[in-house]
Amino acid sequence: MAYVYGPVPSRRLGQSLGVDPIPFKTCNYNCVYCQLGRTSPVTNERRDFFPPEDILTQVRVALERHRPGEIDYITFVGQGEPTLCASLGWLIRQVKAMTDIPVAVITNGALLCQADVRDELTAADVVMPTLDAADQTTFRRINRPWPRFRITEIIEGMAVFREMFHGQFWMEVMLVKGLNDDEPTLLSIRDALARIGPDRIQINVPIRPPAEHWVEVPDDEAIVQATAILGEAAEVVAPYEGTFDLSGFTDVTEAVLEVIRRHPMREARLVETLDHFAPGKVQSTLARLESSGQVQRHVYRGEIFWQYAASTFERKKLP
Repeated sequence: MAYVYGPVPSRRLGQSLGVDPIPFKTCNYNCVYCQLGRTSPVTNERRDFFPPEDILTQVRVALERHRPGEIDYITFVGQGEPTLCASLGWLIRQVKAMTDIPVAVITNGALLCQADVRDELTAADVVMPTLDAADQTTFRRINRPWPRFRITEIIEGMAVFREMFHGQFWMEVMLVKGLNDDEPTLLSIRDALARIGPDRIQINVPIRPPAEHWVEVPDDEAIVQATAILGEAAEVVAPYEGTFDLSGFTDVTEAVLEVIRRHPMREARLVETLDHFAPGKVQSTLARLESSGQVQRHVYRGEIFWQYAASTFERKKLP
């Protein structure tokens, strides 16, 4: 389906049925660590990119295909920033009306500085914004945002939303070596998080190939230091290996493209996942798709990853 996928394994949400209300790489950030590559151009226009009624219909069809317990969350996440969808609030409320499965929104949180976006997201059960920096210089270096954004205004918007929101508010901090893993930067993030008051603080690191080849995972000592500085609510999010739902796919080529377009994967994991669907055909399919320019292969931290060809990365060529 064009707008709904999965359920797929999520490190933070278990088996997540993804809802994708925006086109590929439509975002108001251009994060150096993004697993989907660079954002070009960065945009901050809110509008309906697809008919919201069609998105809702696909959610309904997906729910009808799955038994109770097979989906832990319905997650608005997108291939960029989901709050750029103008009908996001309507979609959340309509989904809530058709199921008891909790609704989550994964967002960079930038538009929580706007009252209309705050009002829309109050309908969700879990809202999961990102805060990688609390000073403007680091914010611009790591998130490379839409030019008019100011991190102080974004932090204040998050704090206002926390006060009005009755669901779970989980903050993510993505640590990048040499950018935001030093003590002064972590202390400023800690102070901002204290102002916001989230229920959880989830520390993450770039485990998949990032947009910029120089991005690195912090040293273990830096991660331990970050956990200590950010407080008792902070936890390091561990990798999660769940099952991918491939129902609805008619051939292995379609399955490969749909999986990696939204979820770049290690080659070993991709072969393991798809071999049940098309035994013995995954490697040849990957080779054919790479030759035709539909997918791309990268080495990151000693492992081969497969990614969507439309992704743009600043990357060293494979030897």
